[in-house]
Amino acid sequence: MKGTPTPPLDILLGSWSLDPVALVAILASAALYAIGVSRIHRGGGRWPVSRTVFFVVAGLGSWAVVSFGFLGTYSEELRLAFTTRIAVLLFVVPALMVLGRPVELARRSLGPRGAARLERVLSSWIVRVTGNAAFATLFAALAFCVFLTPLAGVLRLSPIAEPAIGILVPAIGLLFALPLVENSAARSTLFITAEFLLAFVELVLDAIPGVLMRLNDGILDGVGPGIASGVGAVASQALPGWWPNPLHDQHLAGDLLWFIAEIADVPILILLFVRWSRLDRRDAKKMDALSDDEMDALTREHLDRRG
Repeated sequence: MKGTPTPPLDILLGSWSLDPVALVAILASAALYAIGVSRIHRGGGRWPVSRTVFFVVAGLGSWAVVSFGFLGTYSEELRLAFTTRIAVLLFVVPALMVLGRPVELARRSLGPRGAARLERVLSSWIVRVTGNAAFATLFAALAFCVFLTPLAGVLRLSPIAEPAIGILVPAIGLLFALPLVENSAARSTLFITAEFLLAFVELVLDAIPGVLMRLNDGILDGVGPGIASGVGAVASQALPGWWPNPLHDQHLAGDLLWFIAEIADVPILILLFVRWSRLDRRDAKKMDALSDDEMDALTREHLDRRG
C-alpha cells in the first residue's frame, strides 16, 4: 500500500551482518555439545545423530540466522526487527535447541559427580518455577509489555543492551524450555492439568502487547525517525524506499509479535498434553499393579478422608 512500505523479500533474505557476541556464544554452545557427545562415545555409549542435527542445525542455526540476518542487522533501526528478534530468540530458538536433549547429554557425559550437581540444579526452586508452563507464558507477556514503553527505545539504541540481548534472551528461553522437556517426572497429573488450563488463559494474555502495538496510533517507545536513522546499518545514508515510517514500523512489529506469541503457545499446549498423557498412563499402570487387598485399602482410605 502506498505510503506504508515494507521490507521486500530480497532485503529480508539478503541482509547479513556479524554479531561477534552472538557468534562467540553459538560457537561455545556447539563446542560444549560436541564435548559431551565425544565423552559418551569414548565411554562406549551412543548418541543419536538426529539429536545432534536438531541442536546444531535447527537450534544453533536458527540462532545464527536471527543474529546475523535481517533481524539482527536492523534490530537497532527497526521496531519490527527488534521485537521479532526478541520473540524468536525467546520462543523459537530454545524450542529447537531442546530437541537436541542437551540436559540428557549432560547427564550421560558429566560422570556421577557432575550428574549429581546437575540434578541438584534441576531440583532447585528457580528451575521448578521457571519450568512451569504458566510462569513461562506469563513472564513472556509481562516482558513484551516493555515494548509499550520508552524503555524499548532505550534498549534498542543502547550499545550495551543490544549485544547482550542476543545472549540473555536465548538463555532465559532455555531456562523455561529445558525443564518443560527434560524434567517432567517431578510433576503430578493434577499439577500439569492446572498448567494446561492456565496455558489456555495465557493464549489471550500473550497477545495483548502485540495487539496494543498494532492498534495504538502513537509512537510508544518515543524514538523518532531522526534518532533511529542515525545508527547501525543505515548510518549516514539516505533511507531506502522500502523503509517504513515509525508508526507503520510499530504496527508491523505489533502484528509479528502478536503472531509469534500466539503460535509459540501451541507447542507448549501440545507438550503439556503429551506430559499429561504419559503421567496418566503411568498412574494407571501403578493402579493396575496393585493387588485386590491394596486396592481395597486405598479405597477405604479415600472414603475415610471424604467422610
